[in-house]
Amino acid sequence: MIHVAICDDEKYMSDIIGKMVSDFFHRKNMDIAIMQFSSGEELLEYDKRIDILFLDIQMKHLDGIETAKRLREHEFKGFLIFVTILKEMVFHSFEVQAYDYLVKPIEETRFEKMMERLFLSLQNASESNLLVQKGYESRIVPFEDIVYCEIIDRKVYLHLESSEVIDFYGRIENLEEKLDDRFFRCHRSFLINMKYLKSYKNGRAYMEGNREIPVSRLRSKEFSGVILQYMKKWRL
Repeated sequence: MIHVAICDDEKYMSDIIGKMVSDFFHRKNMDIAIMQFSSGEELLEYDKRIDILFLDIQMKHLDGIETAKRLREHEFKGFLIFVTILKEMVFHSFEVQAYDYLVKPIEETRFEKMMERLFLSLQNASESNLLVQKGYESRIVPFEDIVYCEIIDRKVYLHLESSEVIDFYGRIENLEEKLDDRFFRCHRSFLINMKYLKSYKNGRAYMEGNREIPVSRLRSKEFSGVILQYMKKWRL
């Protein structure tokens, strides 16, 4: 899921951008979550993930440029798009690594071109996303959303935290190469995300959501070591 934030002190403008963003990703068959903020101060208090941020420059009190500086200082890594009335204001955006800008009122053609480029950037920029292609459709799935992967016959099934299951044709060996070391192949038919592991006992991996995954005897000894390595790298 792609997490989009819109920060604008004009509610009607925030709604317009939200509708345009929603329509774009709907056509791409991608799930998104949209959060709206009415001030820079409110945005800075939000401590959850943001992949794309539309940020108004001319806001009361804390303007968009200063808000962006503080976000970058706090390790914000998402794509930043400034929204402004005055095009000249965008020259101040280089120091905060803005991806692009939109001038109010927003032109639909300009918006669509920018979003197409951004969509490609989303596919290529992150090493923590999986690009799933199914027929003519494509979808970006963050690694952290995947609880486990299962292979049945020639199909791969991605079981997500949301309980959604995404299926596509592929080989588990190819999938294993694309995923990072949060994932462990505990069985010839299963890859699990260690983030969601609750316990391990008697050859069974107990995952969040009351899901049980078999661990083969050949991999059980290695599994114990992998759990310790994961704890050191990802949880400590």
